Amino acid sequence: MFQLEKLVRPHLLSLTPYSSARDEYSGKEGVFLDANENPLGSATANAYNRYPDPYQWVVKEKLAPLKGVRPSQIMLGNGSDEPIDLLVRAFCEPKEDHILILPPTYGMYEVSANIQNVAVQKVPLTPDFQIDVPAILAAVDEHTKLIWLCSPNNPSGNVLRRADILQIIESTSCIVVVDEAYIDFAADTTLLTELDRYPNLVVLQTFSKAWGLAGLRVGMCFASEAIIALLNKIKSPYNISSVTQQLLAEALTEVAKKDAMVQTILVNRERLRQRLESLPNVEKVFPTDSNQLLVRFQDSAAVFSYLLEHKIIVRDRSKVKHCDNCLRISVGTEEEDNVLFDSLLEFTRAIVHD
Repeated sequence: MFQLEKLVRPHLLSLTPYSSARDEYSGKEGVFLDANENPLGSATANAYNRYPDPYQWVVKEKLAPLKGVRPSQIMLGNGSDEPIDLLVRAFCEPKEDHILILPPTYGMYEVSANIQNVAVQKVPLTPDFQIDVPAILAAVDEHTKLIWLCSPNNPSGNVLRRADILQIIESTSCIVVVDEAYIDFAADTTLLTELDRYPNLVVLQTFSKAWGLAGLRVGMCFASEAIIALLNKIKSPYNISSVTQQLLAEALTEVAKKDAMVQTILVNRERLRQRLESLPNVEKVFPTDSNQLLVRFQDSAAVFSYLLEHKIIVRDRSKVKHCDNCLRISVGTEEEDNVLFDSLLEFTRAIVHD
């Protein structure tokens, strides 16, 4: 049976967190003489002299109904990287515990563990970028605290089979983190609907992709109230600025605009996929459920260099597991995709002439 207190680093159970001024009084009206702020305003046209809400309740109250969760099940971070770091910090004893990742996958899971001197165990995805469930279950031991599943995956772009994810959640007592940064572009539905069923499930999402707010650096972490309370206990007191909270609150009133952008990206994705598959030096365009295409070329290094010379920047993924000769290409605007395709055509013509 899953018991959260057996996974948390023991000293955190009795940790007294930093108590900010806004922990003691959360009201909006009053004479604020508690936080050593500048009472005269700011050196800008707008007033930002007061500290922001440390728990971003206005944003969470708007976000919760959109996601079908309770505000108390949400933690907002400085990008998804903050909750990734906090989860490792909360559950893994350095030099003792480890996390389990499924290469190829998002690199920050391993980086965060390495920074905190936590070992990383790797069970690769299958060649078709799906979960090797028996291998994962065989690898899990008493020191496995976190299992990271990226779905849709990065860099392959595909959704992991839901039944496999649920089997991992049900068969282990670990925290299972499902990173859904690209879920808005997928036909499959989110695992947020399973939060109340599985207390060891954590779901990550982001404002950076579908919402088009990468510059604000805000990630969403959804989990049980107990896990969210733990993360709030160890996060920085004021991790999301007042400006960012205001912009997020505004963005959350524009769901239709976000949905329209997603549909445009999906149309552009299909168009780009078809055009890439027509190129003679493209061996495979992998199935995708995200806003990226993993493409295997005959000579990816030459293609990458050629594109870079023409100031077209894609990601070289040729050195990661199962991605030999692969480049990861983000879906752009129609104009950007045209520039990319025209350059790839020029590259193939140059090969023929040589």
